[in-house]
Amino acid sequence: MSSDGLRLAQLGYNGQHLSLVAGGWLVCPAGVDPVSAAWQRWAADAVREMVGKNGFRGKVITAAMPPADVFIDQVKMPKAADGKLEDVLFAKVKQQMSTRCSRENALVRYIPTDSDNALVMVADRELIDRHLAIYEKAGLTLKSIGAWPEALAMCYARFFGRRQSDMEAVVMLVNVEAACTNIVLCRQTHLLFARSIPIGARRLGDEKALNGLVLEVTACRRDFMSMHRNVPITRVIFLSGPTVQTPVYAAIAKHLEMQAQIGDCMTAVEASDPAGQGLDRRQCPVSWATAFGLSLS
Repeated sequence: MSSDGLRLAQLGYNGQHLSLVAGGWLVCPAGVDPVSAAWQRWAADAVREMVGKNGFRGKVITAAMPPADVFIDQVKMPKAADGKLEDVLFAKVKQQMSTRCSRENALVRYIPTDSDNALVMVADRELIDRHLAIYEKAGLTLKSIGAWPEALAMCYARFFGRRQSDMEAVVMLVNVEAACTNIVLCRQTHLLFARSIPIGARRLGDEKALNGLVLEVTACRRDFMSMHRNVPITRVIFLSGPTVQTPVYAAIAKHLEMQAQIGDCMTAVEASDPAGQGLDRRQCPVSWATAFGLSLS
């Protein structure tokens, strides 16, 4: 789920290749606030309808919180923690959080990276409960709530990082969605850095917004290099594929001065009838990297 809509995807293994079982996407109705009760009702009804008609198998799902609902920061791992480590990490990042929540209402998760750093993710339990209520009302069983950075890393490793030379390579993943652009730096599925930038495809027709995005992506690389010295980034991969015009990718790659490629995960899976299975890529202006990565987890 994201603030602009809903994407569902289910992948399966046909004995030789990954294949598309089912998929679907819906845009949130205009004027519906994504934190309102009306949005929750719409989301539950939309999920139930989509699962019922698009050929999905089973009722168990893996979900992800919208990037706007998860605060992410990179910090140095404390050498000693007086009490629970999650409490110490929350104290280190709480001043940078735009939305204030108390430790009692915060769900804190951390992923150790390299060089004694950690990726800290914080979500408000109230927002998590809203999502749990949506899936319950839709009649689905939640297996887990994944993290969008892990989903993007999984998508890359499975589809675009399978060569022997990719095993130790550090890459920058750029996934442009409607309302935001999500950045991940990883070594295969091992996360090293993640950040969500609140500039998405809807604004990229504006040259000022595009320049702002280029600067923010460049800042991500600079911040990564400051914490992971002597760790070269080999290339940038645009996981949003053809949903964004090529000149946008070219502008980012030129400023980064890095080798780049466009990664279209829709072409990496077999699909006998994409339109009949709910995903007609010619009529689908959204990225599927996060949804595919969750399906692979």
